Amino acid sequence: MNWLIVITGAMIGAPLRYLTDRTVQSGHDSLFPWGTFTVNVTGCLVLGLLTGAVTAGAASSGVQLFIGTGLCGALTTYSTFSYETLRLAEDGARFYAAANVTASVVAGLGAAFTGATLARAVWG
Repeated sequence: MNWLIVITGAMIGAPLRYLTDRTVQSGHDSLFPWGTFTVNVTGCLVLGLLTGAVTAGAASSGVQLFIGTGLCGALTTYSTFSYETLRLAEDGARFYAAANVTASVVAGLGAAFTGATLARAVWG
C-alpha cells in the first residue's frame, strides 16, 4: 500500500517540477538552468522541514512517503542537474557549469539545513 502513497506524491511532484522549471526559466535570459536550480533547492528545503518534522514526531511515515519520497522525489532532479551541467561544459560555458555545481550544492545544503532548523524551532 505504501507504493500508492509514493505514486500519489509523484503525480503531484512531476508536473509541478515541469511547470515550475518552465515558468522560472522563461523569466531568465541566461544559460544558467534557473528552473532546475529552483526545484532542487526548493525540494531540499521541503526535505529539511520534513525530516525535522518526522524526527520531532510531528509527521508520520505516510507523510514522509508522500512528500519526501513521492512529491520531492519527482520534484527534484539530480539527473537533469547533471545533464545541464555537462551540456554547459561541453558548449564552452564552463563558468556557468561550475557556478551551477557550486551554487546547487551550497544552496541545496543550506536549504536543507534551514528547513531542519526551522522544523526544530516549530516542533522541537
